[in-house]
Amino acid sequence: MEIGRPGGNPPAVDRSDPPLYEVTLWPNRSLGRRGFGVVMGGSAAMLSLPMIPLAGTKAALGLLPFVLGALGALGWFLRRNARDLSLHEQLRLWPDLITVERHEPSGRVLRWQANPHWVRLKLDPDGRPQNYLTLKGGGREIELGAFLSPEERAELAEQIEMAMARARGASG
Repeated sequence: MEIGRPGGNPPAVDRSDPPLYEVTLWPNRSLGRRGFGVVMGGSAAMLSLPMIPLAGTKAALGLLPFVLGALGALGWFLRRNARDLSLHEQLRLWPDLITVERHEPSGRVLRWQANPHWVRLKLDPDGRPQNYLTLKGGGREIELGAFLSPEERAELAEQIEMAMARARGASG
């Protein structure tokens, strides 16, 4: 969903009628707040074990900055990963309009919209990545659900295809 075309990013859609189909896609979140605490606590315990025999020596003071640096770096990378997981995509479908909004971790929102009668959904099982999913319409082709597993993309393609068939039937 690139912005670099004439006209740029289309405006957000503000409709009062509910969509026929709506889905929000999120990356897998395998580490929550509690998990973050467990990982940091376990890492601190494991990094401090070799320090026990050196307690009270100059060697312990020499190693302490490296242990604290390793813990600080681990915490920073885990927080950065959690921020990157704020990425999500929202697809909404009405009889006369299909929209996709991609919310980037940076706060930037990329939008795409088209008439569902002219949109083509393509699932490429042999593509790289496997089950590469795209929507083509409105003069552009966008990738959908890049962060999903191949199985999730195949299931999503099936749901979208059925919803688009309903939308085409509802407007005709």
